[in-house]
Amino acid sequence: MHERDYLEQLRALQRQAWPAGHPTDPQYPLGQRPLTEYLRHWATTTPDKPAVRFYGHDLSYAELNELSDRFAALLLDQGVQAGDRIAVFLPNCPQLHIVFYGILKAGAVHAPVSPMATATELAYQLKDCGASVMVCFDQLLPVVRAASDQTALRVLISTSLAEVCPAEPPFAVPELLQAPKLDVSDSIDLLPALAATEPRPDLPPPALDAMAALNYTGGTTGLPKGCIHTHGDMLYTCASFMPAALGLDSERVSLNFMPEFWIAGENAGLLFPVFGGTTLVLLARWDALAFMGAVQHYRVNHTGLLVDSAAEILDHAQRDSFDLSSLQVTSCVSFIKKLTPEYRRRWRELTGCTLFETSFGMTETHTCDTFTAGLQNDDFDLKSAPTFVGLPVPGTEFKVCDFDTGALLPLGSEGELCVRSPSLLKGYWNRPQASAEALRDGWLHTGDNGVITEQGFIRYLGRRKEMLKVNGMSVFPAELEAMLGQHPDLLASAVVGRPDAQRGEVPVAFVIAKPGSGLDAEQLTAWCRQAMSGYKVPEVRLVESLPMTATGKVKKNELKDWI
Repeated sequence: MHERDYLEQLRALQRQAWPAGHPTDPQYPLGQRPLTEYLRHWATTTPDKPAVRFYGHDLSYAELNELSDRFAALLLDQGVQAGDRIAVFLPNCPQLHIVFYGILKAGAVHAPVSPMATATELAYQLKDCGASVMVCFDQLLPVVRAASDQTALRVLISTSLAEVCPAEPPFAVPELLQAPKLDVSDSIDLLPALAATEPRPDLPPPALDAMAALNYTGGTTGLPKGCIHTHGDMLYTCASFMPAALGLDSERVSLNFMPEFWIAGENAGLLFPVFGGTTLVLLARWDALAFMGAVQHYRVNHTGLLVDSAAEILDHAQRDSFDLSSLQVTSCVSFIKKLTPEYRRRWRELTGCTLFETSFGMTETHTCDTFTAGLQNDDFDLKSAPTFVGLPVPGTEFKVCDFDTGALLPLGSEGELCVRSPSLLKGYWNRPQASAEALRDGWLHTGDNGVITEQGFIRYLGRRKEMLKVNGMSVFPAELEAMLGQHPDLLASAVVGRPDAQRGEVPVAFVIAKPGSGLDAEQLTAWCRQAMSGYKVPEVRLVESLPMTATGKVKKNELKDWI
């Protein structure tokens, strides 16, 4: 079939499957303007409204706008020019929001680095992006100093979380907020410097097609690559995903604990609230008691969780001491633990709202490429084939092609998942060959296995290089992990392959059982024989933990070393 006819057929199917009441086009409540202009709008119309609430410390929209103006001026005073990359080495905190919008207003490029990075990892990313200016958490200055000799850094700006920690927080705070501010002589002290800097009111807004961020891939193998994203990418991600998956409600109070250096956390914490003019309750890191305390104290309406986080709350000894009834929209991400009907039932009993999968996405697409909201009637999403990720968000298209020839495959066929979206990366930073391989004729060739069903729904089956051939049959680790996630006594699983002389490959499942469940490998293997085809049944290895990346993915290359 010609691609045009294929896509027209697919759009018709997806229109039929589209949940009622969910917009079918991107929505731009303040027009197609950069998010810096959205921030200016809210600072003018709702100046006193809290933009960020952080353990009792509040930052209003007027303050966020003014302080980010001052940070833009500070960067320009330091000789920063349009397009310069500014490395940001911070945990979640109000200062990160000030710095982020100040970088964008200055016409510079946000280049976030995981605050869990080692000196070697930090040096690699700084050299790769060519940053000459960095903003960092003062407790991370030793890591910066260990890496800086290998980089082009010329300006270092630091800040302390102790400066924004109230004397009497309303709920539990993590240790990193309690660390006393360090005396430093080799960096600019951020907050005093902002107080001494005059904003530049004549700065023009950035163009939508101007580069805004270098978001580094968080893959489990290989060196990270910088994905070039524009102001328009950020805006479209908000306009396509929020109305369809979360709804637009300027009175909403949302909560984010996901790390904002990670693109999913950037969306949830830095972009979505400013797009919608909502209040963000920000946590520096995940903590079940702090989460429940924040929901109760701030009357949080919306949050995104990992399934692991939701499970921890459901099983928490102090769960019933908190009022979580304000929650109305709760999305989740299945990385290690998988969303099951049982988790959904228990979450609904606790909070009164439905837990649903957030989306499929990649750093290359600014993530949030699909949505499952509105597909929960009678657990339709969970009763569908494992690895169901819903429908494309408005304006985004998928197709499935043959990996080798690039030919379109019929609906229902397994092949390479390809995506076309206004928020596609504009290329990998300084990697023209990798860019040309991934971006072809406007489509991102993901390297992932997927299926588009006869009804138009997307299924994500995992990386092609992870696919196993067992007796000539294709076995997808992501599918086995989703099926294992249905076992009531299993906390987590990760599947990799090992070579086998007779069968070609054999799936091996590293699993974590619930404490006290008594589950053993023999029992789980017997369950697998009932739940899946014989050739898919994995060897089972019980473990106490799994090796993880900073963004919550399993390091499967290390699991192969374990084998």
